[in-house]
Amino acid sequence: MSLFALAVSPLLCTLGVIQVIGIAAAASARLAEGTRYERGGQWLCLLSLVVVGGLCGWSLQFGPGSSAACAVTLTLMTLIAIVDFQ
Repeated sequence: MSLFALAVSPLLCTLGVIQVIGIAAAASARLAEGTRYERGGQWLCLLSLVVVGGLCGWSLQFGPGSSAACAVTLTLMTLIAIVDFQ
């Protein structure tokens, strides 16, 4: 079986891209702390938390693997935004 024979669903790719954008939004909110972009970063993080949270519920119809991946992403986003290691 060649590598090109494997078909990946465009829907699952879209789910993955949205999750990566959510992680990036949480990281940007963390990096913007103390700058003039802090409020914008926080709103972007909040919006991405809402989108990924809704995606968790919507992806239940695609099986436990996709919904578990969304749940892990949501958890990581929350930890990135909240945990302070100082």
